[in-house]
Amino acid sequence: MLIKNGLILSPDTGLQTRGDLRITDGIITEIETSGTLTPQPGEQVIDASSYVVAPGLVDIHVHFRDPGLTYKEDIHTGAMAAAAGGFTTVICMANTKPVADCPEIITDILTRAEKEPVRILQTGAVSVGMKGEALTDFEALAAAGACGFTDDGIPLTDEKLTEQAMRQAKALNLPLSFHEEDPAFIKKSGTNRTAPAIAEDVMVARDCMLSLYTGAVIDIQHISSKNSVALVRTAKALGAPVFAEATPHHFTLTEDAVETYGTYAKMNPPLRTGEDRQAIIEGLIDGTIDCIATDHAPHSTEEKHREHFFDAPSGIIGLETSLALGITSLVRPGHLTLSELMEKMSLNPAKLYHLQGGRIAEGVPADLVIFNPDEEFIPSKYQSKAENTPFTGWKLYGKVHYTICRGEIVWEN
Repeated sequence: MLIKNGLILSPDTGLQTRGDLRITDGIITEIETSGTLTPQPGEQVIDASSYVVAPGLVDIHVHFRDPGLTYKEDIHTGAMAAAAGGFTTVICMANTKPVADCPEIITDILTRAEKEPVRILQTGAVSVGMKGEALTDFEALAAAGACGFTDDGIPLTDEKLTEQAMRQAKALNLPLSFHEEDPAFIKKSGTNRTAPAIAEDVMVARDCMLSLYTGAVIDIQHISSKNSVALVRTAKALGAPVFAEATPHHFTLTEDAVETYGTYAKMNPPLRTGEDRQAIIEGLIDGTIDCIATDHAPHSTEEKHREHFFDAPSGIIGLETSLALGITSLVRPGHLTLSELMEKMSLNPAKLYHLQGGRIAEGVPADLVIFNPDEEFIPSKYQSKAENTPFTGWKLYGKVHYTICRGEIVWEN
């Protein structure tokens, strides 16, 4: 395959140049100035004159609901949603049914994932059954292919168990990801009024200090509070190996969205104030927040349309709008450059999980997203089984035209 005349962007080196790029056997083999490379016999050619050619996006936080809840999503529909959004690698959370807390489940998921168009990695649960009482066998899960550990969806309230988990993960050189909501401070989940920021702040403070104490690499998931951003900033200044992720909905929306979108704006942690949203943007600007992750959380329409707000499950889908929301909410207003956005959406997530992704260079796997950052589109139909998102009907910028994984086109629009 030959990609001609694209604006090639690689955040690891700051490369941003219009050029030609050749792919051979799934590997980037040549990068030259625009117009230099000529097509070889039988070579597929993509004219990228109007497009950015960037590293394939990496999402470190998705829920594909497989096994056990496949009426919401399954591995294949999740993979197609990822491809449509420009993602070439995704990392699935462990709160499947049954929980991914044993090698057999990890092996089953990864074996089925091999057939899919994008790279799908699987985390293992921190605690058996995600009950927060006893640690899983980290070594066995890692041997089966688990890329990290998380009880995402349920906070770890036992401090000693959390410390032990950090020490075991560090010994395996694998990251731990934390859902930070202390149930002691939550009346009902899903809104800022009933699940206040203090529930997040106290756990972020604890785990940042435990990371500093143990030296374990941790990821603070879907950060939503201004104080939590400040805590992560302080922990990094102290030398703690802490990563943090923010979702597109937390840097785009505030708690006011609940009045407009109802349960489609109900999520854990909840949308918060404008001040919190601005602090998240500042954290992305100064590097306190390393990654943008979707927390792609598909639910059925029937579940989201339950009569009583708090009876509906929390969460929204995000894979197919994430890049566009990054461009619309962060790049176009001048908060981040496109290269900085790619750092948050590809390079840093790849670094956290020791992956090759996030860069364009000769000799690296050809995982790419090709998009037009100035092209408007309106989300209406999704590759996901679900449609639970407040962003349907929004005017967004940054249409994905091609997603290439392992040197093959896996999405074209």
